[in-house]
Amino acid sequence: MGKLVVTEFVTLDGVAQAPGEPDEDRAGGFAHGGWQAPLVDQETGAAMFAQARSMDALLLGRRTYEIFARYWPTAPAEIPFTGLLNAVPKYVASRTLNEPLGWANSMLLGDDLAEEVAELTDRHDALHVIGSLDLVQSLLRLRVVDRLHLWLHPLTLGSGKRLFADGTMPAAFRLTESVSHRNGILQLTYEAAGRPTYGNLAT
Repeated sequence: MGKLVVTEFVTLDGVAQAPGEPDEDRAGGFAHGGWQAPLVDQETGAAMFAQARSMDALLLGRRTYEIFARYWPTAPAEIPFTGLLNAVPKYVASRTLNEPLGWANSMLLGDDLAEEVAELTDRHDALHVIGSLDLVQSLLRLRVVDRLHLWLHPLTLGSGKRLFADGTMPAAFRLTESVSHRNGILQLTYEAAGRPTYGNLAT
């Protein structure tokens, strides 16, 4: 069975909304779109691509899919992600789309997310999720996330959609990689480790 891998770009206060550009996602009056762009340099960009190369399929929520579908089909070929994202199969989890937007190799999933994810991880070795915060919340509730790639950026925003929003299920994770980049970004990899355990520090 393959792995379900979630990649998120987050601030120190957990915001993951609209890292790429100012108008990426204005939902909730978010005024900090594009917060990641000034921090990414050649070193971290190469590390992000090296990490993503393991994907053989991509699972996205509707909003992230629409953002990606507007950009990547015509993105410059010299960007390493262009060839990767355009080539892999793309699956969209949405209750509002009738069909994907025409991005090559895209397919709309059915309503039973747990069943669909089980079938996809049987079919693919590394099913990656990028962004897609609402979808990630659903995947965490289903306890089907095998690995978290978190890119922790050295800033706080104070508002915006957070990766671990209200309603996040209690879960334990094991840190398997930690890389500190010169620009202050921390590259953290966590493997799912079941449920939290509890004790008493006073004993």
